[in-house]
Amino acid sequence: MNLRHVPEDEAREVRELLEQHHIEYFETPANRWGISAGGIWIKHREQAEQARELYRDYQQKRLQQARADYREARRAGRAPGVGDVVRERPLQLLLTAAGIGLLLWLLLFPFLNL
Repeated sequence: MNLRHVPEDEAREVRELLEQHHIEYFETPANRWGISAGGIWIKHREQAEQARELYRDYQQKRLQQARADYREARRAGRAPGVGDVVRERPLQLLLTAAGIGLLLWLLLFPFLNL
């Protein structure tokens, strides 16, 4: 399991899942230059398929829970919408829009000068 962009609670739950099923694993730490984010590796090849299956089931349950939490947050009015994101980070929105505009201009410039 690559640990890049993995929340700590998810990594912890995966470790616990492997330990509950007596699957031996080891971890590699993140590289200090950011090339590698670290990972969780299964020690014994014969346990790898069982670990994959457990991880697939875990991911499916986590996805269902995340969707249920999001639906509940929307129902309660706590889920952020587009307006909330714009109000939170207006400069990021403007810079992104400017970057997209610049990219489009650079791509279309040769054709506009015909």
